[in-house]
Amino acid sequence: MSYGIIKKSFVIPANDFTAAGEASSCVKKMLIQLGVEPPKVKKATISMYEAEINAVIHANGGEAEIEIDKKKVLIKIRDRGPGIPDLELAMKEGYTTAPDTIREMGFGAGMGLPNMKRYADQLEIKTEVGKGTVVKITVRLT
Repeated sequence: MSYGIIKKSFVIPANDFTAAGEASSCVKKMLIQLGVEPPKVKKATISMYEAEINAVIHANGGEAEIEIDKKKVLIKIRDRGPGIPDLELAMKEGYTTAPDTIREMGFGAGMGLPNMKRYADQLEIKTEVGKGTVVKITVRLT
């Protein structure tokens, strides 16, 4: 892999399930084109997808900023949502605040944050009720 630092940003639309996942899909294609090992591509893509879907479902959309270098993929997702009142509870598998309408579409099973934690090499979540949430995901490439 011979490339410098690659930066890209995406808008994550609110409540738009037709566009949900487009940013993580684009990042997946970029990583494959850069020759990143498939297990690393999978880790980055799954963790980013979960954060992206959470922003769509819970947070009125947001923005994703991606930075890729030889050593890591850094994903930062910032939303304008209500924040997470109890982060410890939200990290538990199966816990969800998604409404029935979202769950009926196959989303909101309560695995978003646990899957981010499972697939990220480093996960940092800063959240403030009434202000929103910033999720930073790091996947090491070396």
